[in-house]
Amino acid sequence: MAIEKKTIRLLILEDSQNEAERLVSLFRNSGSATRVHRLTSSDDLTETLQQSWDLLICAPQSQALAPTEAISVIRRLAKDIPIIQLLADNESDSLTEALNMGAQDAVPQGDDERLVLVAKRELSNLEERRARRSAEIALREAEKRCQSLLESSVDAITYVHDGMHIYANRAYLELFEYEDADELEGMPMIDLIASEDQTGFKEFLKNYQNADGESELTCTGVTAHNKQFKARMSLVPATYDSEPCTQVVIRKESNNAELEEKLREISSQDLVTGLYNRTYFLELLESAASRAISTGQPASLAYIRVDHYSNLLGRIGLAEIDMLLADLANLLRSHFAEDVHLARVSDDAFAVLHPGQTPEEAGPSLASLVKKVDAHLFDVSGVSVQTTLSIGAAGLSEKTANVLEVVDRAHHCAEELSDGNALKIFDPADELAAAANRGNMVAMVQQALDNNGFRLLYQPIISMRGDTSEQYEVLLRLLSPQGEELLPEAFLEAANTAGLGAKLDRWVILNAVKYLTEHRSKGHDTRLFIHLTSASLQDQTLLPWLSVAFKAARLPSDALTFQFKEPDAITYLKQAKVLTQGLNELHSKVALSQFGCALNPFNALKHLHVDFVKLDSSYSQDLSNPQNQETLKEMLDSLHAQAKLTIVPCVETAGMLSTLWQAGVNYIQGHYVQSPSPTMDYDFSAEDM
Repeated sequence: MAIEKKTIRLLILEDSQNEAERLVSLFRNSGSATRVHRLTSSDDLTETLQQSWDLLICAPQSQALAPTEAISVIRRLAKDIPIIQLLADNESDSLTEALNMGAQDAVPQGDDERLVLVAKRELSNLEERRARRSAEIALREAEKRCQSLLESSVDAITYVHDGMHIYANRAYLELFEYEDADELEGMPMIDLIASEDQTGFKEFLKNYQNADGESELTCTGVTAHNKQFKARMSLVPATYDSEPCTQVVIRKESNNAELEEKLREISSQDLVTGLYNRTYFLELLESAASRAISTGQPASLAYIRVDHYSNLLGRIGLAEIDMLLADLANLLRSHFAEDVHLARVSDDAFAVLHPGQTPEEAGPSLASLVKKVDAHLFDVSGVSVQTTLSIGAAGLSEKTANVLEVVDRAHHCAEELSDGNALKIFDPADELAAAANRGNMVAMVQQALDNNGFRLLYQPIISMRGDTSEQYEVLLRLLSPQGEELLPEAFLEAANTAGLGAKLDRWVILNAVKYLTEHRSKGHDTRLFIHLTSASLQDQTLLPWLSVAFKAARLPSDALTFQFKEPDAITYLKQAKVLTQGLNELHSKVALSQFGCALNPFNALKHLHVDFVKLDSSYSQDLSNPQNQETLKEMLDSLHAQAKLTIVPCVETAGMLSTLWQAGVNYIQGHYVQSPSPTMDYDFSAEDM
């Protein structure tokens, strides 16, 4: 699937529109997608600079706006826009003058190869500057967060350089009984170690620095009031204020290992049920996700919601519902195997992590749990209470980027079970459908591709010169989840941005070919015009794929004319040239649509093998105006001189036909002829034009 290249936002200071267009073509021919604005005045520059631009190219001289003034305005407004000054000569003095004005570089006018190389260098430098600024902002934010975390940490943390304290957090000061960090600044850390352990500390530090020893040490610490305590010290390399140093974390050693273990256990448990709490369970999920990514081992998460929890709480009270939850936790323990992790993640919800199992594999056990709880009578203070569960399940796989998304998926599945007492396993299609229902255009396109949710219409293209051959343009419509029929203008840009353009084109080709084959089997010699997006222009696999598709359909390749837009052809001229040559070798025809809007539209035709040219719809507007008629005729004459067959679209009234026939148009298309239809039923033999 083709990837759209970044568009260069280009400013050009050049009085000649033809020269400006030549510069634009130069960049497009080098493979760069370009959005261009030609500066026409000082006011125009000021207004234009309210937007973001990537590059300014200045002609040697301009009557509209002096290059020196343009550069001065950009510098005054502190805009990071690289400037390339074109020179009328190749003298070193001219180059020096341009650089003194503030241009990044100067290139002799006409030295196109050098201009492109210099522009690419400056654009690359610009991207690096922008990336560096973004990184610096991110670094400052990260440093603020780290500093906040250090200050709020319950662990005693210090940073040491050459054995001296350079920073200590509040917990460290409290541990060693110092009032202020200034008291420790510049103090050797060894002064906080009991004298009998100082030799061992020096040896430990020496070995650590040589990367030969352990990173943890147990020793005796000494407070500011000469109190001693057993401490466990861990060291890791770090950076503080951009200087390399060592981070030291110190924890008091407890004399009761069993108590420490108990405290660690309590910190991971829910106090009511004895199951893991939400925080610890999320850590287990992260570990499971890491294993899924690194080893491919799947896992599944089940979100278990107690149905009608609020009603239950109101009926039996807070103390009793805690008893019910504790009993339910015991039931969960007895139901699942020992390697399954159980947790209480909210007041009314539990979670289950099945390592090594997909949701489908864990499904039977979860379904059995639903039935078991439904049939179970809970004894709460001598009163029998019944409840049911809603369980949503989702999987962790090598594609899992965020465990919270998995939790959300399982949670939503449980929430969708409005009647409760059931199990629902997450289906990726459900998420896509939900996004489509919310109006997400990319999701709507993807869902339509998966479920054939598009509709093809056919509009005839008829000859004004006696040609009775049957030709239709294939038009694509997207059916929204609400049944609305959307035009390509509503979804095509989103599809291309998401990388779905080439896939969309192939869907159209396959389905149009299928219908065309069936139609031709009834004796029709019909040909179709099929649109290609810019993604297909760049898709090097399209030509061999078409060759196979033609053979599979037993369809002559000249039955299809592939059509793409002039702006796409200009942007990807090299790719379009290769594609049109390949289509010619396959004996398929090519049409260029939306023609005539570029500053120099005929430049593209020099490089492309094109059979048909479809003019932009603006050429068929207000043809009662003699000037518009003359503009149309001049364009048609130029195209016919190059042996191009011409098509005028958007023919809406009978009054246009006489003008179009006199102008020499080959083919017309529009609602006057026939509106787009799901069938190909136009009578091309009729002589009512």
